[in-house]
Amino acid sequence: MDTDQTATAMGTDPMAASYSDANPFFRLFRHLGWGALVNLGYYTLPTLPALLGGLAFFQRRLETRSLDLLQARPGHRVLDACCGRGHTTARLGAAGCSALGVDISVQQIAEAVRRYGTTPNTAFAVADATALPVRTKDVPVAGETFDRVHCLEAAFHLTPAGRRTFVAEAFRVLRPGGRFVLVDFTWHTADPAAIGPLDPQGLVRAAWQVDGFEPLVRYLAHARETGFLVRRTVDWTRPVVERSLRLGAVFARVAATRAGREALCARWPGLREFTPSDWHATIAVIHAHRSVAGAVRYSALVLDKPGGHEPGRP
Repeated sequence: MDTDQTATAMGTDPMAASYSDANPFFRLFRHLGWGALVNLGYYTLPTLPALLGGLAFFQRRLETRSLDLLQARPGHRVLDACCGRGHTTARLGAAGCSALGVDISVQQIAEAVRRYGTTPNTAFAVADATALPVRTKDVPVAGETFDRVHCLEAAFHLTPAGRRTFVAEAFRVLRPGGRFVLVDFTWHTADPAAIGPLDPQGLVRAAWQVDGFEPLVRYLAHARETGFLVRRTVDWTRPVVERSLRLGAVFARVAATRAGREALCARWPGLREFTPSDWHATIAVIHAHRSVAGAVRYSALVLDKPGGHEPGRP
C-alpha cells in the first residue's frame, strides 16, 4: 500500500500512523527507498546487488508480477482498489487501460492526482473499496463495469468482515469473464488469533493497525461462495516475506553496533536523524516482524468471474 500520513474523508485516518514516521518500520524503510510504492518488494538472489540502490527496484518487480497476473490489455476498464499514491493506477493507464484508482484516504488521492493526474486514461477518486458508489468523479462504478479489479498489498488493513465484503464488491463490479487479482498477506492456518503468542507486545499489529491476517483458506472460501472461479493461487512467501525479513535481520545485526550504524548512515545519510532510542525501537520492531513472519504467507489470488470471454483471451 502506498504512503500517507494524514486524513481520510471520514476524519482521522486510523492507518495514518502506519504510513508515517510514527511506525519505526515505515520510518526506516522510507529512508531505504519506500516512496511512490510501499510494498515489501520481490527479491531473487541474482538481483540482491540492486539493494545498494534502495528498495524501489524490488517494489516495482512485485508490482510487475502482480500486473502480469491481471492480464489487463489496452481498452480494458480497470479498478485499482486501495491505490494509495497511484503509481500502479498510472502504470495501467499509461499501458492503454482506462484505469480508476480509489482509496479511502483524501490525502492519498490528492497526492495521486498531484503525481499522476495528467497520465492518459487515468482517474482517481476517494471511495471505500468495500462499499463502492454507483458513480464517482463522473466515472461509472455500477455493477459489471470493469474488466479487471486489482489490489496489491492493502486488504490486510481491512477487518475480516471488510475483506469478505471487498471480495463481494469486486465480483459485483466485474463484467462476466473479468478478473480480480488480490495480492495480500495471508495466515498459514485457519486461526488468525494465533498471532497473539508470536507478537506478545503487539508491535506488528500496532505498526500496521491490524488485528490479524486473513487465513488463505478463508479467502478462497469467500471467493468461491461469492461466485468466483479460483483460477490460480500463487505463493510468493519466499521472495517477498522470507527474503525481506532476512534482509531486515541482517540490517538489525548491523544496526546493533555503533560502527554498523555509522556504515549505514554513510550509505543512507537520512538515517542520521535516528537517536539511540529510535534505533532501539526500530530493531525491536524488526525482530517482532521476524517472529510473526514464520506464520505469514504472501499470496496472489487470481479470481475469474464466470461468463463472457475467458480473461486473457480474445
